Amino acid sequence: MAPDVKSEHWNRFWKAKMSSRFTRASWSKRRMMALLDGVVRPAMSVLDAGCGSGFFSRYFLDRGADVFSLDYSREALEIARRSTENRCSAYLEEDLLAPAFGDRYSGRFDLIFTDGLFEHFSAQDQARILDNFKRAKKPGGLIATFVPNRYSWWEVIRPLVMPGIQEEPFSLGGLLRLHAGLEIVESGGLNVLPLALSPEALGPRLGMLLYCFAR
Repeated sequence: MAPDVKSEHWNRFWKAKMSSRFTRASWSKRRMMALLDGVVRPAMSVLDAGCGSGFFSRYFLDRGADVFSLDYSREALEIARRSTENRCSAYLEEDLLAPAFGDRYSGRFDLIFTDGLFEHFSAQDQARILDNFKRAKKPGGLIATFVPNRYSWWEVIRPLVMPGIQEEPFSLGGLLRLHAGLEIVESGGLNVLPLALSPEALGPRLGMLLYCFAR
């Protein structure tokens, strides 16, 4: 069965999480930002696709980027708007599966970023979203994708933290297959534990997050 992406589920989720850890820095977010620091440049146009709380939209803004926050959930966009103090160029309530999306934003973005997006869609819909991203990025633009690792400890406790939200986590091989046809710039895993020192060497196998930067 395909993961549930109905907007009412996400509206309910984000309404309940307005002041939760999802809006604050965590060890995982810090490690993600350390990776992103190597690719984010002032004045670059960034699409934060599935922006959720707006945490990363704020991160991109603070580094001088021109940011477009996108989400399927109206509640999430309202949280993102407050989190970013209305500084984004646009707050887009969009369906990434719509065929017109790629045409509407054709060649618009230097960087398309997702954190925790693809795992909520079927394999067929993942391919449709990525196709839209390919069309929406500029020539040479980067797609930065972060997803949960199916072999992580997080998958044991996730149903307790996110009740009612379904997802299908990835293996690193599956993430790379999703980006087939693109140039893989960097990929791997983040072995995120709630500790300052976390054994990153285990990240691609047992880490909480997997990532792929592709152009």
